[in-house]
Amino acid sequence: MTINRRRFLSGTAGLAAGGLLAGTLGTRHALAQATASMFTPEEGATLRLLRWVPFVTGEEEAWNANTAAFTEATGVEVRIDQESWEDVRPKAAVAANVGSGPDMVMSWFDDPFQYPDKLVDVTDLANALGEEHGGWYEGLEGYARQGDKFIAIPLCAIGNAVCYRDSHMKAAGFSEFPQDTAGFLELCKAMKANGTPAGFPHGKAVGDGNNYAHWLLWSHGGMTVDESGAVAINSPETKAAIDYAKALYETFIPGTESWLDINNNRAFLAGEVSLTANGVSLYYAATKDEALKEIAEDIRTTNLPVGPVGKSVELHQTSTLSIFNHCKYPQAAKAYLAFMYQPTA
Repeated sequence: MTINRRRFLSGTAGLAAGGLLAGTLGTRHALAQATASMFTPEEGATLRLLRWVPFVTGEEEAWNANTAAFTEATGVEVRIDQESWEDVRPKAAVAANVGSGPDMVMSWFDDPFQYPDKLVDVTDLANALGEEHGGWYEGLEGYARQGDKFIAIPLCAIGNAVCYRDSHMKAAGFSEFPQDTAGFLELCKAMKANGTPAGFPHGKAVGDGNNYAHWLLWSHGGMTVDESGAVAINSPETKAAIDYAKALYETFIPGTESWLDINNNRAFLAGEVSLTANGVSLYYAATKDEALKEIAEDIRTTNLPVGPVGKSVELHQTSTLSIFNHCKYPQAAKAYLAFMYQPTA
């Protein structure tokens, strides 16, 4: 289950505080680190965090355990509201604009830049964490920093790879997984003909849908904006990506137009598709269910194929943590985030 990743994401953990060059999540019972002791929670503080629903049980358990340890150390109760990946964005936007609701949000991609004036400046916290743990990965920092100011704290980059059934690929007449988009299309055609089709989300899937769509565009040399910031989506390269997407779509299982992030996991584990793209959650779920042991042993992963652009281009979904301006206890919120980024003792 090993996969190469682009350089700027090397070393990031799938569902941990991967934005830092060092540091891991773990349960602690004291605010021992320097950064954590910088912020003193306000008297009587309570907090509420809006976060995306975890796909990996271990991540949820670690986050909740660390939250409980923070409460034990500080007396600050933290309520965690979990929403689907697709629902976090609108709920966070509403909270930001009406000025009430959760105090903090675990959000996606450039969400903090949709309402930067509604967020607490966390430059002091971000700089302290960076200094304590060896700095931030540039790719992740870009989703949290506006000019010289941090409007969010980088949390993680969730890797994404092609996941496929090795036996089904071979049954379709391929001894190795194709490395280019032309060969990939032929594989998908053969797998459909063999009754073991592929399936990628065409719905509003925050993670898998964005990863797939950006790969399609970038692999053909397309871009949404150019280096100067000008809109560049209307191009021959974009048209080529769309034409390829249409040909690929013909090989998919029906219904992918409405797929969200959970749907390709369910279809793959139910044996309805034999090829998709996913993070670690698909394989993780298969290994945790004895009934899915055969599927787990047959799963292989690889990078998304190289297109006409001639190099590997992949998007991995980034997540950040922000504090809303309406939070009544911003020092407690910073103390909480600082605590969650401390390495295991």
